[in-house]
Amino acid sequence: MNKFIEILVAIIMVGIVIVVHEFGHFLLAKVNGVVVKEFSVGMGPRLLSKKFKGTTYSLKLLPFGGSCQMLGEGEDSDEEGSFSTKSVWKRISIVIAGPLFNFLLAFLLSLIILNVIGYDRCYVYNVSDEIAEQTGLQEDDVIVSYQGHKIRVGRELSMYEVLDGIDSKNIKITYVRDGKKITKVYAPVKNAQYYIGIRYQLNGELEGNGPMVLASVVNNGAAAKAGLKKDDKIVGINGVSVSTVDDFIGYTDEHPFGDEPVMIMYERDGVTYSTQMTPKYEENYSLGFDYNYNYREKIGFFKSLKYGAVEVDYWIKSVIKSLGYMLKGKASTEDIGGPVRVVSEMTNVMETSYKTDGLLYAFLNLINWTILLSANLGVMNLLPIPALDGGRLLIYIIEVVRGKKMKPEHEGMINFIGFVLLMLLMVFILFNDIRNVF
Repeated sequence: MNKFIEILVAIIMVGIVIVVHEFGHFLLAKVNGVVVKEFSVGMGPRLLSKKFKGTTYSLKLLPFGGSCQMLGEGEDSDEEGSFSTKSVWKRISIVIAGPLFNFLLAFLLSLIILNVIGYDRCYVYNVSDEIAEQTGLQEDDVIVSYQGHKIRVGRELSMYEVLDGIDSKNIKITYVRDGKKITKVYAPVKNAQYYIGIRYQLNGELEGNGPMVLASVVNNGAAAKAGLKKDDKIVGINGVSVSTVDDFIGYTDEHPFGDEPVMIMYERDGVTYSTQMTPKYEENYSLGFDYNYNYREKIGFFKSLKYGAVEVDYWIKSVIKSLGYMLKGKASTEDIGGPVRVVSEMTNVMETSYKTDGLLYAFLNLINWTILLSANLGVMNLLPIPALDGGRLLIYIIEVVRGKKMKPEHEGMINFIGFVLLMLLMVFILFNDIRNVF
């Protein structure tokens, strides 16, 4: 696949997510009688524009984003059709429509994936003897609850396991066998060994026959200190060639990590590097069983409607929990990404999928990234931060409670300060993207 086409497609998909957000504001503004001065697709200089019923519709040069400019937005205007003259509930509906349309887009795109390849049922495919004895858990049992959280797809359990961590004392699971629910509480497996601090991803089937691509690198781990990054592909360890995940697992099973340095060869952007790292001794806990979070099973259309909602719910929770993970200081600046990083990640996924699985899976991976981006934009815009939709919603909720509007100059000052801070954050993210991508 041509690199230029990949980048252009990724930029357009990011633009669609933003345009859908702005269209939500636009539609509810029209429904509530607010004059929309301009609705634009794209950014920068106008290529085409046409005025219709008081609104200028514009197509702009850069296929990235869009805007919805309303009369009286951000100012105290008493003109007919002004945003500021509408009731607080109408203003709330207009502001909240943007994020809601992002969630709707995520739902509709999820239906494409679900109807083509299905969903990741959370079935068990391997159980340690210790956990089998404690819980009675067997292969093909389906996990439906973990620590009080409902589990509908395998990725939900993976999310809780990674972002919440594993309780060192008690784990409560509910699984289904032959239509019967069984709930057990058990002590997790304690692992005390040497690690290099990487997480790898399974590509396709559960056998691990895909390339050894890093899904993430543990912050402050041995691999991170040696310079490895997410999406690097390990191709050798201590002089032994590694072609697949199974190769890596097989080698480390025969040669467990210890306190001796390890030589890792890896590929990044087509260039092979080698680096030495010393594994770190750590104590942690595991569930004691392996479950599916990757392989998907086909489902019918009506069942896909249910799991479309599950997909959106999963991505919203994932974004919120990831924010909490960052606030706890567990993420590094490499985990923070903006538009440049998003486009880079999307093009890398498309290229890898196209080479290994063909055009269909490249398209489905692009759709999956767009779902994540749309849910992410929806959640981030609902955060109670000035200059974002969530900040404006907070002001309007305060207005509902107080029974009167905030003074326009006070609201304007809050939004201005929020806008300045937001711009500073965007500049930081842009430079962080450039540093991490290039």
